[in-house]
Amino acid sequence: MMAFFRTWPGPGPIAVHAEGLLLATCLALAQLYGQHLHVCHVSRRSEIELIRRAKQHGAAVTCEVTPHHLWLCEDDLPRLGARGQMKPPLATAADRAALWANLDVIDCFATDHAPHTAAEKAAPQPPPGVPGLETMLPLLLTAVHEGRLTLDDLVARLHHNPTRIFHLPAGGQQAQTWVEVDAAAVYDLPASGYQTLCDWSPFSGLTVHGAVRRVVLRNQVVFADGVVLAAPGAGRVLAAPVVE
Repeated sequence: MMAFFRTWPGPGPIAVHAEGLLLATCLALAQLYGQHLHVCHVSRRSEIELIRRAKQHGAAVTCEVTPHHLWLCEDDLPRLGARGQMKPPLATAADRAALWANLDVIDCFATDHAPHTAAEKAAPQPPPGVPGLETMLPLLLTAVHEGRLTLDDLVARLHHNPTRIFHLPAGGQQAQTWVEVDAAAVYDLPASGYQTLCDWSPFSGLTVHGAVRRVVLRNQVVFADGVVLAAPGAGRVLAAPVVE
């Protein structure tokens, strides 16, 4: 780890899944070697408080949280069974509350989308991870409806901050790309009928406010009224080149 932190060329951050004392180690190494550390899927009070303290002391650290750690906790495990197994695991209700209480420390929302099928999750040794790609925006729009977030908070953590943190080349794309939502839509997240491979959600049954109606990517409509219109291969890699 020391060699990695010493030699990482950037310009992007060192992104880590680090919990407990390992997070403290990564924060110390990042400061020692002058690196930008990005902490993925923070889930516990102790971790978000450690990141807050590091930021207060000038550390170059950013972090992200997932919808499943913001909306679910270990109390949901009896209902979810193996479908609730993920890394990091669901934490306590108090940990979940601490994430909401420290939203100002959180730089990004990320799905950590893992499209394992229902059959894979029902296997004797189910893989960890849950889907979240299609449910993240409705859940976050619900938080806006409830006054827990503002639209500016949402846009910053889904677009502006990730672009800055990961040095993504915005170019002219942001003027040609947008998502249209119906903020007045109210409905229950379904048990099935999703576009993603796994076709299930740990959030099924939750009432949400806000639905994606249309997505325009580089001036092309790629999603409209529940139908994917993009041709296979239409995506582009947005990674900046690594400096040798």
